Amino acid sequence: METVDSMKSKRVVFVTVGTTLFDALVRAVDTPEVKQELYAKGYTHLLIQIGRGSYIPSRSTGEDGSIAVDYFTFSSSIADSLKSASLVISHAGSGSIFETLRLRKPLIVVVNEDLMDNHQAELAEELAERRHLFCASPQTLYQTVASMNLDSLLPYPPGDAQPVAKLINRYLGFTED
Repeated sequence: METVDSMKSKRVVFVTVGTTLFDALVRAVDTPEVKQELYAKGYTHLLIQIGRGSYIPSRSTGEDGSIAVDYFTFSSSIADSLKSASLVISHAGSGSIFETLRLRKPLIVVVNEDLMDNHQAELAEELAERRHLFCASPQTLYQTVASMNLDSLLPYPPGDAQPVAKLINRYLGFTED
């Protein structure tokens, strides 16, 4: 006889660090507290891209009534992982952010505070202020997961990239044409 848990539909949390080294994010998502909170919110699987990191998360089949956990280093394309995800937890790279928002997936961006001149933090914070995503640090990931209300997120409107490009060029000191 199937239990309610075994009939629960597969809901995947996909974690990506991109091509960077971001062990702090992998460690944060691998804590019992974060995994328990994700499971309590109905997520059944945690798939972690660890990239070049040296920290190896704990694998789990989920048969013990917890979230199933698996990981990989790199993939030629993470598009399928993004498409099948119910929630994405990502580093703050603009490519990963905008690809996830384009797919209209709920997103938590975790800022790597160890990066110098972290322009990625500014992008993540601005998009969080506009309610397109949630922004966290490795230290605040649990609180963000625990308090997130996915219904509060607004879809990111696809549109003209020209204003953003002009803003970036101005920030970098390039003159406008």
